[in-house]
Amino acid sequence: MLFVPGDQPRMLARARQVPADALILDLEDAVAAADKPRARTLVAQALAEGFPASTAVCVRPNSRGTGLLEEDLRAVLHPALWGVVVPKVADAAEVVALDEWLTAHEPAAGLDPGTVRLLVLVETPRAVLDADAIAQASPRVTALLLGADDLAAAMGLRRTPAGAEVAYPRAHVAVAAHASGVEAIDMVYTAVRDTDGFRAEAEAGRRLGYTGKQCIHPAQVEVANAVFTPSPEEVAWATRVVEAYAAAPRGTIVLDGRMVDAPIVAQAQRLLDRARAVAPPPERPPRRPSRS
Repeated sequence: MLFVPGDQPRMLARARQVPADALILDLEDAVAAADKPRARTLVAQALAEGFPASTAVCVRPNSRGTGLLEEDLRAVLHPALWGVVVPKVADAAEVVALDEWLTAHEPAAGLDPGTVRLLVLVETPRAVLDADAIAQASPRVTALLLGADDLAAAMGLRRTPAGAEVAYPRAHVAVAAHASGVEAIDMVYTAVRDTDGFRAEAEAGRRLGYTGKQCIHPAQVEVANAVFTPSPEEVAWATRVVEAYAAAPRGTIVLDGRMVDAPIVAQAQRLLDRARAVAPPPERPPRRPSRS
């Protein structure tokens, strides 16, 4: 998921060429206070102009506490809007209120009630503790995103490259997301020129159960895609596990010197499901011209 500053027309235009699964057109932290009205207009124009059909286009409005949330949403509620990335959520009640607001306003924008998804940034201490309830507060909730830097600011923490200071909330948010059946999107990596560091953090996030990564620079997108897409070696291992277990007469087998039982098979099957989900659609053969 790539953040795109909403007040930068060139970045909004270039984002259409980035191979991200989702774009987050940002009206919040990436935009100075004086530029927010202009950013709102530019993002609304970008939505009207359209994006590739394969890209989920989201908007991050300003938080409820700023008094700008509803004005932002009115401006960007458009058929091209896939989801709203909700910042600084306090609790599940705030998600319910936003669900109700969207349900009341979607028809006027040409949308069926319930169309717009909610992707919730968990970036306050209260939200971390209530992450499970937040994820289940509305059927619209599609993902939990860890906002580690705002969380650190709220707790008076100093962020470090190792990230030990946010180890507990990072693990907790991933567990809460999986417990509720929604995506878990890992925190941003702010050293945009440190590709190796970004890759290492993304790999650590995947090991914790995260299914995607927040990116703040286009160069991070391809690395994130590579990390969160099962490799050919992983797919080959999972295929062998599933096939060998299915052919075995007993509930436990040994494969390559390691015990394989039902939990290992479930892991392998989930990896195969993920690989199928992220695989590009097969190319269709060119149609032959019809003869008249």
